[in-house]
Amino acid sequence: MKLDPFYLIVDSAAWIRRLVPLGVRLVQLRMKDMDEMSMRREIAEAKTVCERHGCQLILNDYWQLAIELDCDFVHLGQEDLAAADLRNIRAAGIRLGISTHDEAELETALSAVPDYIALGPIYETRLKKMRWAPQGLERISDWKKQAAPLPLVAIGGLDPQRLPGVFAAGADSAAVVTDITLNDDPEGRTREWIERTRRLIGSTSVSPAIQ
Repeated sequence: MKLDPFYLIVDSAAWIRRLVPLGVRLVQLRMKDMDEMSMRREIAEAKTVCERHGCQLILNDYWQLAIELDCDFVHLGQEDLAAADLRNIRAAGIRLGISTHDEAELETALSAVPDYIALGPIYETRLKKMRWAPQGLERISDWKKQAAPLPLVAIGGLDPQRLPGVFAAGADSAAVVTDITLNDDPEGRTREWIERTRRLIGSTSVSPAIQ
């Protein structure tokens, strides 16, 4: 399996409606503090947009809704992984991504046989306070050796200028939140990410997001 090198993370269908038509092929919908009915509406709208534009939709945390609403992926943190029914996720044909921050979490994630592993934060991040220090580029190389052949997603504090080092260290995909959503020109920044990631990884011909 091959991930698209550009992995966008947003918190609403409105962002998906705004940015996916620019050429995004892989997007995670990460919603917090929302009632279930509103969440279902967001997922349904996000799915419609993604299907129209050939983009894979990843739902963060809510694996039951990912199954019920037929998302392409579910992404789980370590706490959510412990409570998830992996057998049902696999039976539904939902692909699985797992967050990791240290060796113990990597071991736990690999034992779940996911479709990709995420490592972060690579650099200091503005998104939220983390109890882990920035991982750095060397950790990407170490994680890639341990996780191979699974795709490795790097996340945390990334911007277009840092992408060459991230991919050279072994990441298959680079995830981004605030560098786009807090940018003065989110559309322009998204186009820059798309161009830089696909040029650096040499995957301009990869379509759709997953092979």
